[in-house]
Amino acid sequence: MTGTPRGNRVRERRKQAGITQAELARAGGVSRQSIVSVEGGDYAPSVYLALRLARALDASVETLFPLDEEG
Repeated sequence: MTGTPRGNRVRERRKQAGITQAELARAGGVSRQSIVSVEGGDYAPSVYLALRLARALDASVETLFPLDEEG
């Protein structure tokens, strides 16, 4: 998970999908600033937002927000 803020893979998956933060924000029903905060690891999304982001990025919640098995 090197280079992944606090275990969060949202930015990585968004870039792979070729969409902007604004596009992901619209799909998730939140502001672009919320996406910036989620991607930076400064904000843990609600279950509902995590599900909407996963759907928009064609990924599972577990892929976007993996648990740290060592901690």
